[in-house]
Amino acid sequence: MLELDDIQHILLTRTPAITGRYEFLTFDTPAGGRAWLAALTELVQSAAEVHASMDSADRWVTVAFTWNGLRALGVPEDSLATFPDAFREGMVSRAAILGDIGSHAPQHWVGGLAGEDLHAIAILFSRTDEQCRRSIENHDALLARTDGVRSLSYLDLNATPPFNYAHDHFGFRDRLSQPVMKGSGEEPTPGSGDPLEPGEFILGYPDENGPVANLPQPAVLSRNGSYMAYRRLEEHVAVFRDYLRENSDTNEGQDLLAAKFMGRWRSGAPLVLAPDSDDPELGADPMRNNDFNYQQMDPHGYACPLGAHARRLNPRDTAHYMNRRRMIRRGATYGPALPEGAPDDGQARGIAAFIICADLVRQFEFAQNVWINDKTFHELGNEHDPICGQQDGSLDFTVPRRPIRKVHKGIPAFTTLTGGAYFFLPGLEALRYLAALEDES
Repeated sequence: MLELDDIQHILLTRTPAITGRYEFLTFDTPAGGRAWLAALTELVQSAAEVHASMDSADRWVTVAFTWNGLRALGVPEDSLATFPDAFREGMVSRAAILGDIGSHAPQHWVGGLAGEDLHAIAILFSRTDEQCRRSIENHDALLARTDGVRSLSYLDLNATPPFNYAHDHFGFRDRLSQPVMKGSGEEPTPGSGDPLEPGEFILGYPDENGPVANLPQPAVLSRNGSYMAYRRLEEHVAVFRDYLRENSDTNEGQDLLAAKFMGRWRSGAPLVLAPDSDDPELGADPMRNNDFNYQQMDPHGYACPLGAHARRLNPRDTAHYMNRRRMIRRGATYGPALPEGAPDDGQARGIAAFIICADLVRQFEFAQNVWINDKTFHELGNEHDPICGQQDGSLDFTVPRRPIRKVHKGIPAFTTLTGGAYFFLPGLEALRYLAALEDES
């Protein structure tokens, strides 16, 4: 059974937050970091608490740490050494593996996220703007009265008008396909796959291959925690819209090309089920909008191109060991919406997301390296993910069709990575353990 009262809620619940803040912190002293954590731990909700209060709660708090942050809190060296290599090395050191090069490289990241003094993140989600203001004020007051801990930077979050919190700045409906864990109480929607063993996402439980060895020590750290890969992607909305206009003769053609890039229409309707025109009713129906496969229904990509974003990130029945590659995605948009028809205004806007998994290499890094940034994915030859892949103007995007396929040459960068980090998401008991650490004599 899942220990829902010890699991941070973000692992198992998608809250109805429409706004919030990510606060990135550094610990100048171990005592300062622990004092901050002790105070904030009182506000962190478990999955059980959030399940019981979803309709009435208006704010949700999550806390996670980098490996350097655990060290700065005073976690002993022998314990630090039990964490996996990818987490200990950090996202910056693994940039080449992830395809974070060129304009995506860590030297261009903002907010101090590429520095070794990034130690922790406080995720402050809110249901309303007023509650968000109160949460930020309360956290600012905590920082002001706590010596030895300070903010490196923050990112304010918001819904994306004229859409809502479940759309990105390109206008696409988000949060459509998530794995379901055994014991979570959630039932998968048609086409979402069978419930998976909790150990694929949460430490301390069996995964699809059985019991898991080599977990962080002491045991309190390896129970009910997980890892989060943070990715801040700036969306170049004007570039995206300009490309659609330049490569389509009609508004309908622009919408179709956008859908080909994504693999779904902006409503969320999948191309496999709605290949010729959008179907908003289908896109809004969770009992239908994931109920499809690729191998039998669209093997050659005539509906959904083989290199489309959604097909790369969830290849479904065309991938080997798919159950061992699934990940949980949480996040939000940031920045003001760009009005339709407006030129680029120089404002930063995009998606700031967390990819949650139990094995950063097998799940997140595999997806980045093999699915997103492998030129030969599905034997395509010269393509990356058109939405979030590394693009330098030299790559293609192929739209299969009869009698002649269309190859779009020189795909521009529609997004740019402007920050990232690997975080450890402890269970609540582990948070209390970390807050109670003492300095080594």
